[in-house]
Amino acid sequence: MREKLSVNASAYASTLLTLPWSTPLEQWSDTLLAALPRGISRHTVRLVSADDKVMAVKEIGERVAFHEYRTLKQLQDLDAPCVVPIAVITHRLSDDGEALTPCLVTEHLAFSLPYREVFSRILDADDAHGAHDAETVSKLIRALAVLLVRLHLLGFFWGDVSLSNTLFRRDADEFAAYLVDAETGEFHDPLSSGKRLYDVDVARVNIIGELMDLQAGGFIGEDVDVIALGDEIEQAYHELWELMTGEIVIDDDAFSAITQRVARINELGFDVGETEITNDGDAYRVHIEPAVFSTGFYRKKLKRLTGLDIQDRQAQRLLGEMEVYRAMQYGGKLPLDAVAHRWMVKHYEPIVALTPEPLREKLEPAQIFHEILDHRWFITENNQRFVPLAEAAESYFETILPARPNEARIYGPAT
Repeated sequence: MREKLSVNASAYASTLLTLPWSTPLEQWSDTLLAALPRGISRHTVRLVSADDKVMAVKEIGERVAFHEYRTLKQLQDLDAPCVVPIAVITHRLSDDGEALTPCLVTEHLAFSLPYREVFSRILDADDAHGAHDAETVSKLIRALAVLLVRLHLLGFFWGDVSLSNTLFRRDADEFAAYLVDAETGEFHDPLSSGKRLYDVDVARVNIIGELMDLQAGGFIGEDVDVIALGDEIEQAYHELWELMTGEIVIDDDAFSAITQRVARINELGFDVGETEITNDGDAYRVHIEPAVFSTGFYRKKLKRLTGLDIQDRQAQRLLGEMEVYRAMQYGGKLPLDAVAHRWMVKHYEPIVALTPEPLREKLEPAQIFHEILDHRWFITENNQRFVPLAEAAESYFETILPARPNEARIYGPAT
């Protein structure tokens, strides 16, 4: 074995040793490849399935590979939304003794989609373009803006912000964004405004180009103004940055503005750290510091109550259902901590357990539950009667979920 492995996750070490590192990545056998959507990359990238694990393997120069490995590890340590680095493979030699490009190996993010796959699945499900396309683009841009603000609060300069360098996971009616390419990323203390604004401008230019490409390929309707949509990243970013870092000026009796600001920060998945209040005589100046190392407000609350670890908006939806259950069953008198386990056992788990085995890789269980709630509202409105959740679930499993593509890890030769 000539290769040198630098492995971060020991659980993968034995699997990595079985892979054909003496063969150029583009020549790897289809039997090793996972049938999963793969985004666009300027490097050779393969999604590899081995020992019930899925990994992304990217051929890249040694210096850049170690830089990206260390950067992703640091982001992971800060709980930033990003892919998890596994290993750097160097000193690769072909059977003829020719030096081969080193590889960076990362974990595949289950249930994640490249932006192109989001649109191809929408196109498969619904031939309509126009408003639906624009709404989807706006959701992806909002998710990317939240990710970029979160990274900047950590002092991270991305350098190559784009939809292509991001993976998206469904989060209730929105998307959650994950950084997947950190080749150009750097940490700065402090991160200057110039660096932040450079990231935003690069994002805008790249997004417009990517949307034009989608439009040329027929994935977005010709009537959609992709330049205007691409410009949304600037507005979304600046609004979020002001929300996270801006100062509130309030009168003596308007402290509800602080509560409203905190609630909005929580909705975006951020906790609140220190709140600084100063009195300048005529008004109060309030600066609320987001707790950048403690994100996922609803996600953490639900995990504490139930043990479920899901996306933040999914958690917000489930907590809302839990509150309804508490009000209807116990008149709101029992604390949520006392109700959470009962709700899980009697409400959530039985519905998720109804999912037919062949359909369980379509979506994450929490996303399925969220969509069942939406489906119940829809058929209740259509039938003009209250529809029990179990009945709505059966209808959803018969009419909606079978048509959805699998978004879990699907093993087998790529097609």
